[in-house]
Amino acid sequence: MRGRRTLSLVTEPVVRIPDAKVALSTASVYPESTAAAFEIAARLGYDGVEVMVWTDPVSQDIDALRRLSDYHQVPILAVHAPCLLITQRVWSTDPWTKLQRARAAAERLGASTVVVHPPFRWQRSYARDFVRGIWRMAGETEVRFAVENMYPWRYRDREMLAYAPDWDVTKDDYRHFTIDLSHTSTARTEALDMVDRMGDRLAHVHLGDGNGSNKDEHLVPGRGKQPCAELLERLASRGFTGHIVVEVNTRRAMSSAEREADLAEALAFTRLHLASPTGLSRR
Repeated sequence: MRGRRTLSLVTEPVVRIPDAKVALSTASVYPESTAAAFEIAARLGYDGVEVMVWTDPVSQDIDALRRLSDYHQVPILAVHAPCLLITQRVWSTDPWTKLQRARAAAERLGASTVVVHPPFRWQRSYARDFVRGIWRMAGETEVRFAVENMYPWRYRDREMLAYAPDWDVTKDDYRHFTIDLSHTSTARTEALDMVDRMGDRLAHVHLGDGNGSNKDEHLVPGRGKQPCAELLERLASRGFTGHIVVEVNTRRAMSSAEREADLAEALAFTRLHLASPTGLSRR
C-alpha cells in the first residue's frame, strides 16, 4: 500500500566474544601442587593452563605434565620460564639454558607461548644481550616469547630498579609482550596506556588485580583498582586471539573449597567481561 513503510530488523550478535582462551596459571593454586591445578582447571571449566616452572618437580617434568594434560583433558597453553628468585637453580643456573628448555617444553607440550621476565640487573651479561637474544630465539621457533612487564622494588620510601634493561618492557623492542595487571598496580603505572604502547604485539595477559601496594598482590580480578574489566572489554572489541591467564594469589584461602571458589569467581569475571557489544542493525 502506498505510503506504508516497513521496518525490518536484521539481528546480529549482541556481543562479540573473541577466540582468546582463558587459562589458569598453576601458580594460582599455591601452596597446592601443579597436579592440583590441572584438576581444578578441568573441574571449573578453564580452557587450559599455564605451567609456572618452579620448585615443584612436576612443573619441571615434561612427561609428567603431558600425562596430567591428557588425563584431565586440559591443554597446556603456555609455559612460564623459571625467572623468579626462588627458581635460580631450576633448569640450570644459566638463564639462556632456562629459556631454551622452556621453548623445548612448549614445543613438546603444544603450548604457543613462553612467558619470560626481563633479567635482574645483576645478571649483567644476560641483560646486555637480552633484547637481541630474545629476537634470535623467537626467530628459531613458532613459539612466542612474550616478555612480561615488571615493577620497581620498594621498601618504605626507597626504590630499587631490579630489572634490566627496564621493568617497563615497552621501552625496548620485543616481538611479543605479556601484560600483567598486578604488576602495573605495583609499578603504579596506567595499565591501559601500557597496553596501547604494546599495540598489536600484546600476545598474552596475566589477569590479576591490585591496590597499588609495594607488594605484588595478584588479587582476584574485580577486588582491586586495576582496570581488569575495561581491559577485557577492549581486547574483545579488538578480536584478541592470545591467551588470558588467571594468575592470582590464593595462599590465604582457609581451605581448598575457598581457593576453588576464588578461582571460579576469577573465571566468571573474565568470561563476563571478555565480550564487547555489537548492537542491532536496522534496515
